[in-house]
Amino acid sequence: MIDASTATDGDEQPGNHPAASEPMTDIHERRKADHIRINLEEDVTFKRLTTGLEAYGFMHCALPELDLSAVDTHVHVLGKRLRTPLLISSMTGGTARAQAINRELAAGAQAAGMAMGLGSMRAAIEDSALEATYQVRDVAPDILLLANLGAVQLNYGYGLDQCRRAVDMIEADALILHFNALQEAVQPEGDGNFAGLLGKVEAICRALPVPVVAKEVGWGFSAADARRLAAAGVAAIDVAGAGGTSWSQVEMHRAPTARHARVAGAFIDWGIPTAVSLGYCREAAPGLPLFASGGIKDGIDVAKCIALGASLVGLAGEFLRAADRDGAAGVAELAATITDELRVAMFCAGAADLPALGHTPLYTRF
Repeated sequence: MIDASTATDGDEQPGNHPAASEPMTDIHERRKADHIRINLEEDVTFKRLTTGLEAYGFMHCALPELDLSAVDTHVHVLGKRLRTPLLISSMTGGTARAQAINRELAAGAQAAGMAMGLGSMRAAIEDSALEATYQVRDVAPDILLLANLGAVQLNYGYGLDQCRRAVDMIEADALILHFNALQEAVQPEGDGNFAGLLGKVEAICRALPVPVVAKEVGWGFSAADARRLAAAGVAAIDVAGAGGTSWSQVEMHRAPTARHARVAGAFIDWGIPTAVSLGYCREAAPGLPLFASGGIKDGIDVAKCIALGASLVGLAGEFLRAADRDGAAGVAELAATITDELRVAMFCAGAADLPALGHTPLYTRF
């Protein structure tokens, strides 16, 4: 968290910033609304840093000895069987607009047979009136549904009770604990105390009755991170690497002063690319399911991620725009398109199913 106390009157106000006296629930709602608006209206992608996936290619198989119609994209993850290895990455909740978007996303996920993560549920933990903005199980009874809280909140009074509430609130199959150190650092109202966090994560992993997924939010996990998280007992890791949405840029657009904006903007190309982080995590935690997200563009990227060791592959912005524009039907259509691209990539790589794709070698285009 940048210290706002030293900002001068000459610092302009690039974005909306809550007043010091504003209630915490109002701050959460304003931030959630800002995040949706900025992601839909602004360019918040990395400028030079890419996912690294473009460096890899499949060896084309001219004689796949497969029937395209029989290529199987089903996957089993965290006790659920999904028709496609796609995940709607955690995005939103806590406002009326977020409620409408979440329900469209969830209905689309149900139709497509894919997984979905909710946005950070802290707002609903602190104001029960906001619980409905996250509740989607009635329109998505069969999907793998992931609750979500910021891991850093374990240093700010949260514990097992709050984690259970998040899971129970939405009838979740697992809990995401997201790690967003850089975002908190450049957010004016951010929580910057990450000291001593790992032991508290371990305690949650031991006591919570559902699996815990460790998730970055767009800057990737290192090998050292993955080893420590695996030892702490997380059930899966979402690498959420660099190359897609840059949340430091999102916060730049929310900045209350020119100084805040400059500091946030300086990190536009910070992070571990998705493909690199995926490789680090696979090597450091070989027995752990990995989710790949961060800058995924199409089904070929999905196929590459699975070949590099992922079990699920997440997209956020594309699904958000589809839900906002065309509702659940748009979400389901986008998922079907990406799955078709994945199926053709598998066919042309000679992989009959996802386990076979996971053992399909890639070449590097260096």
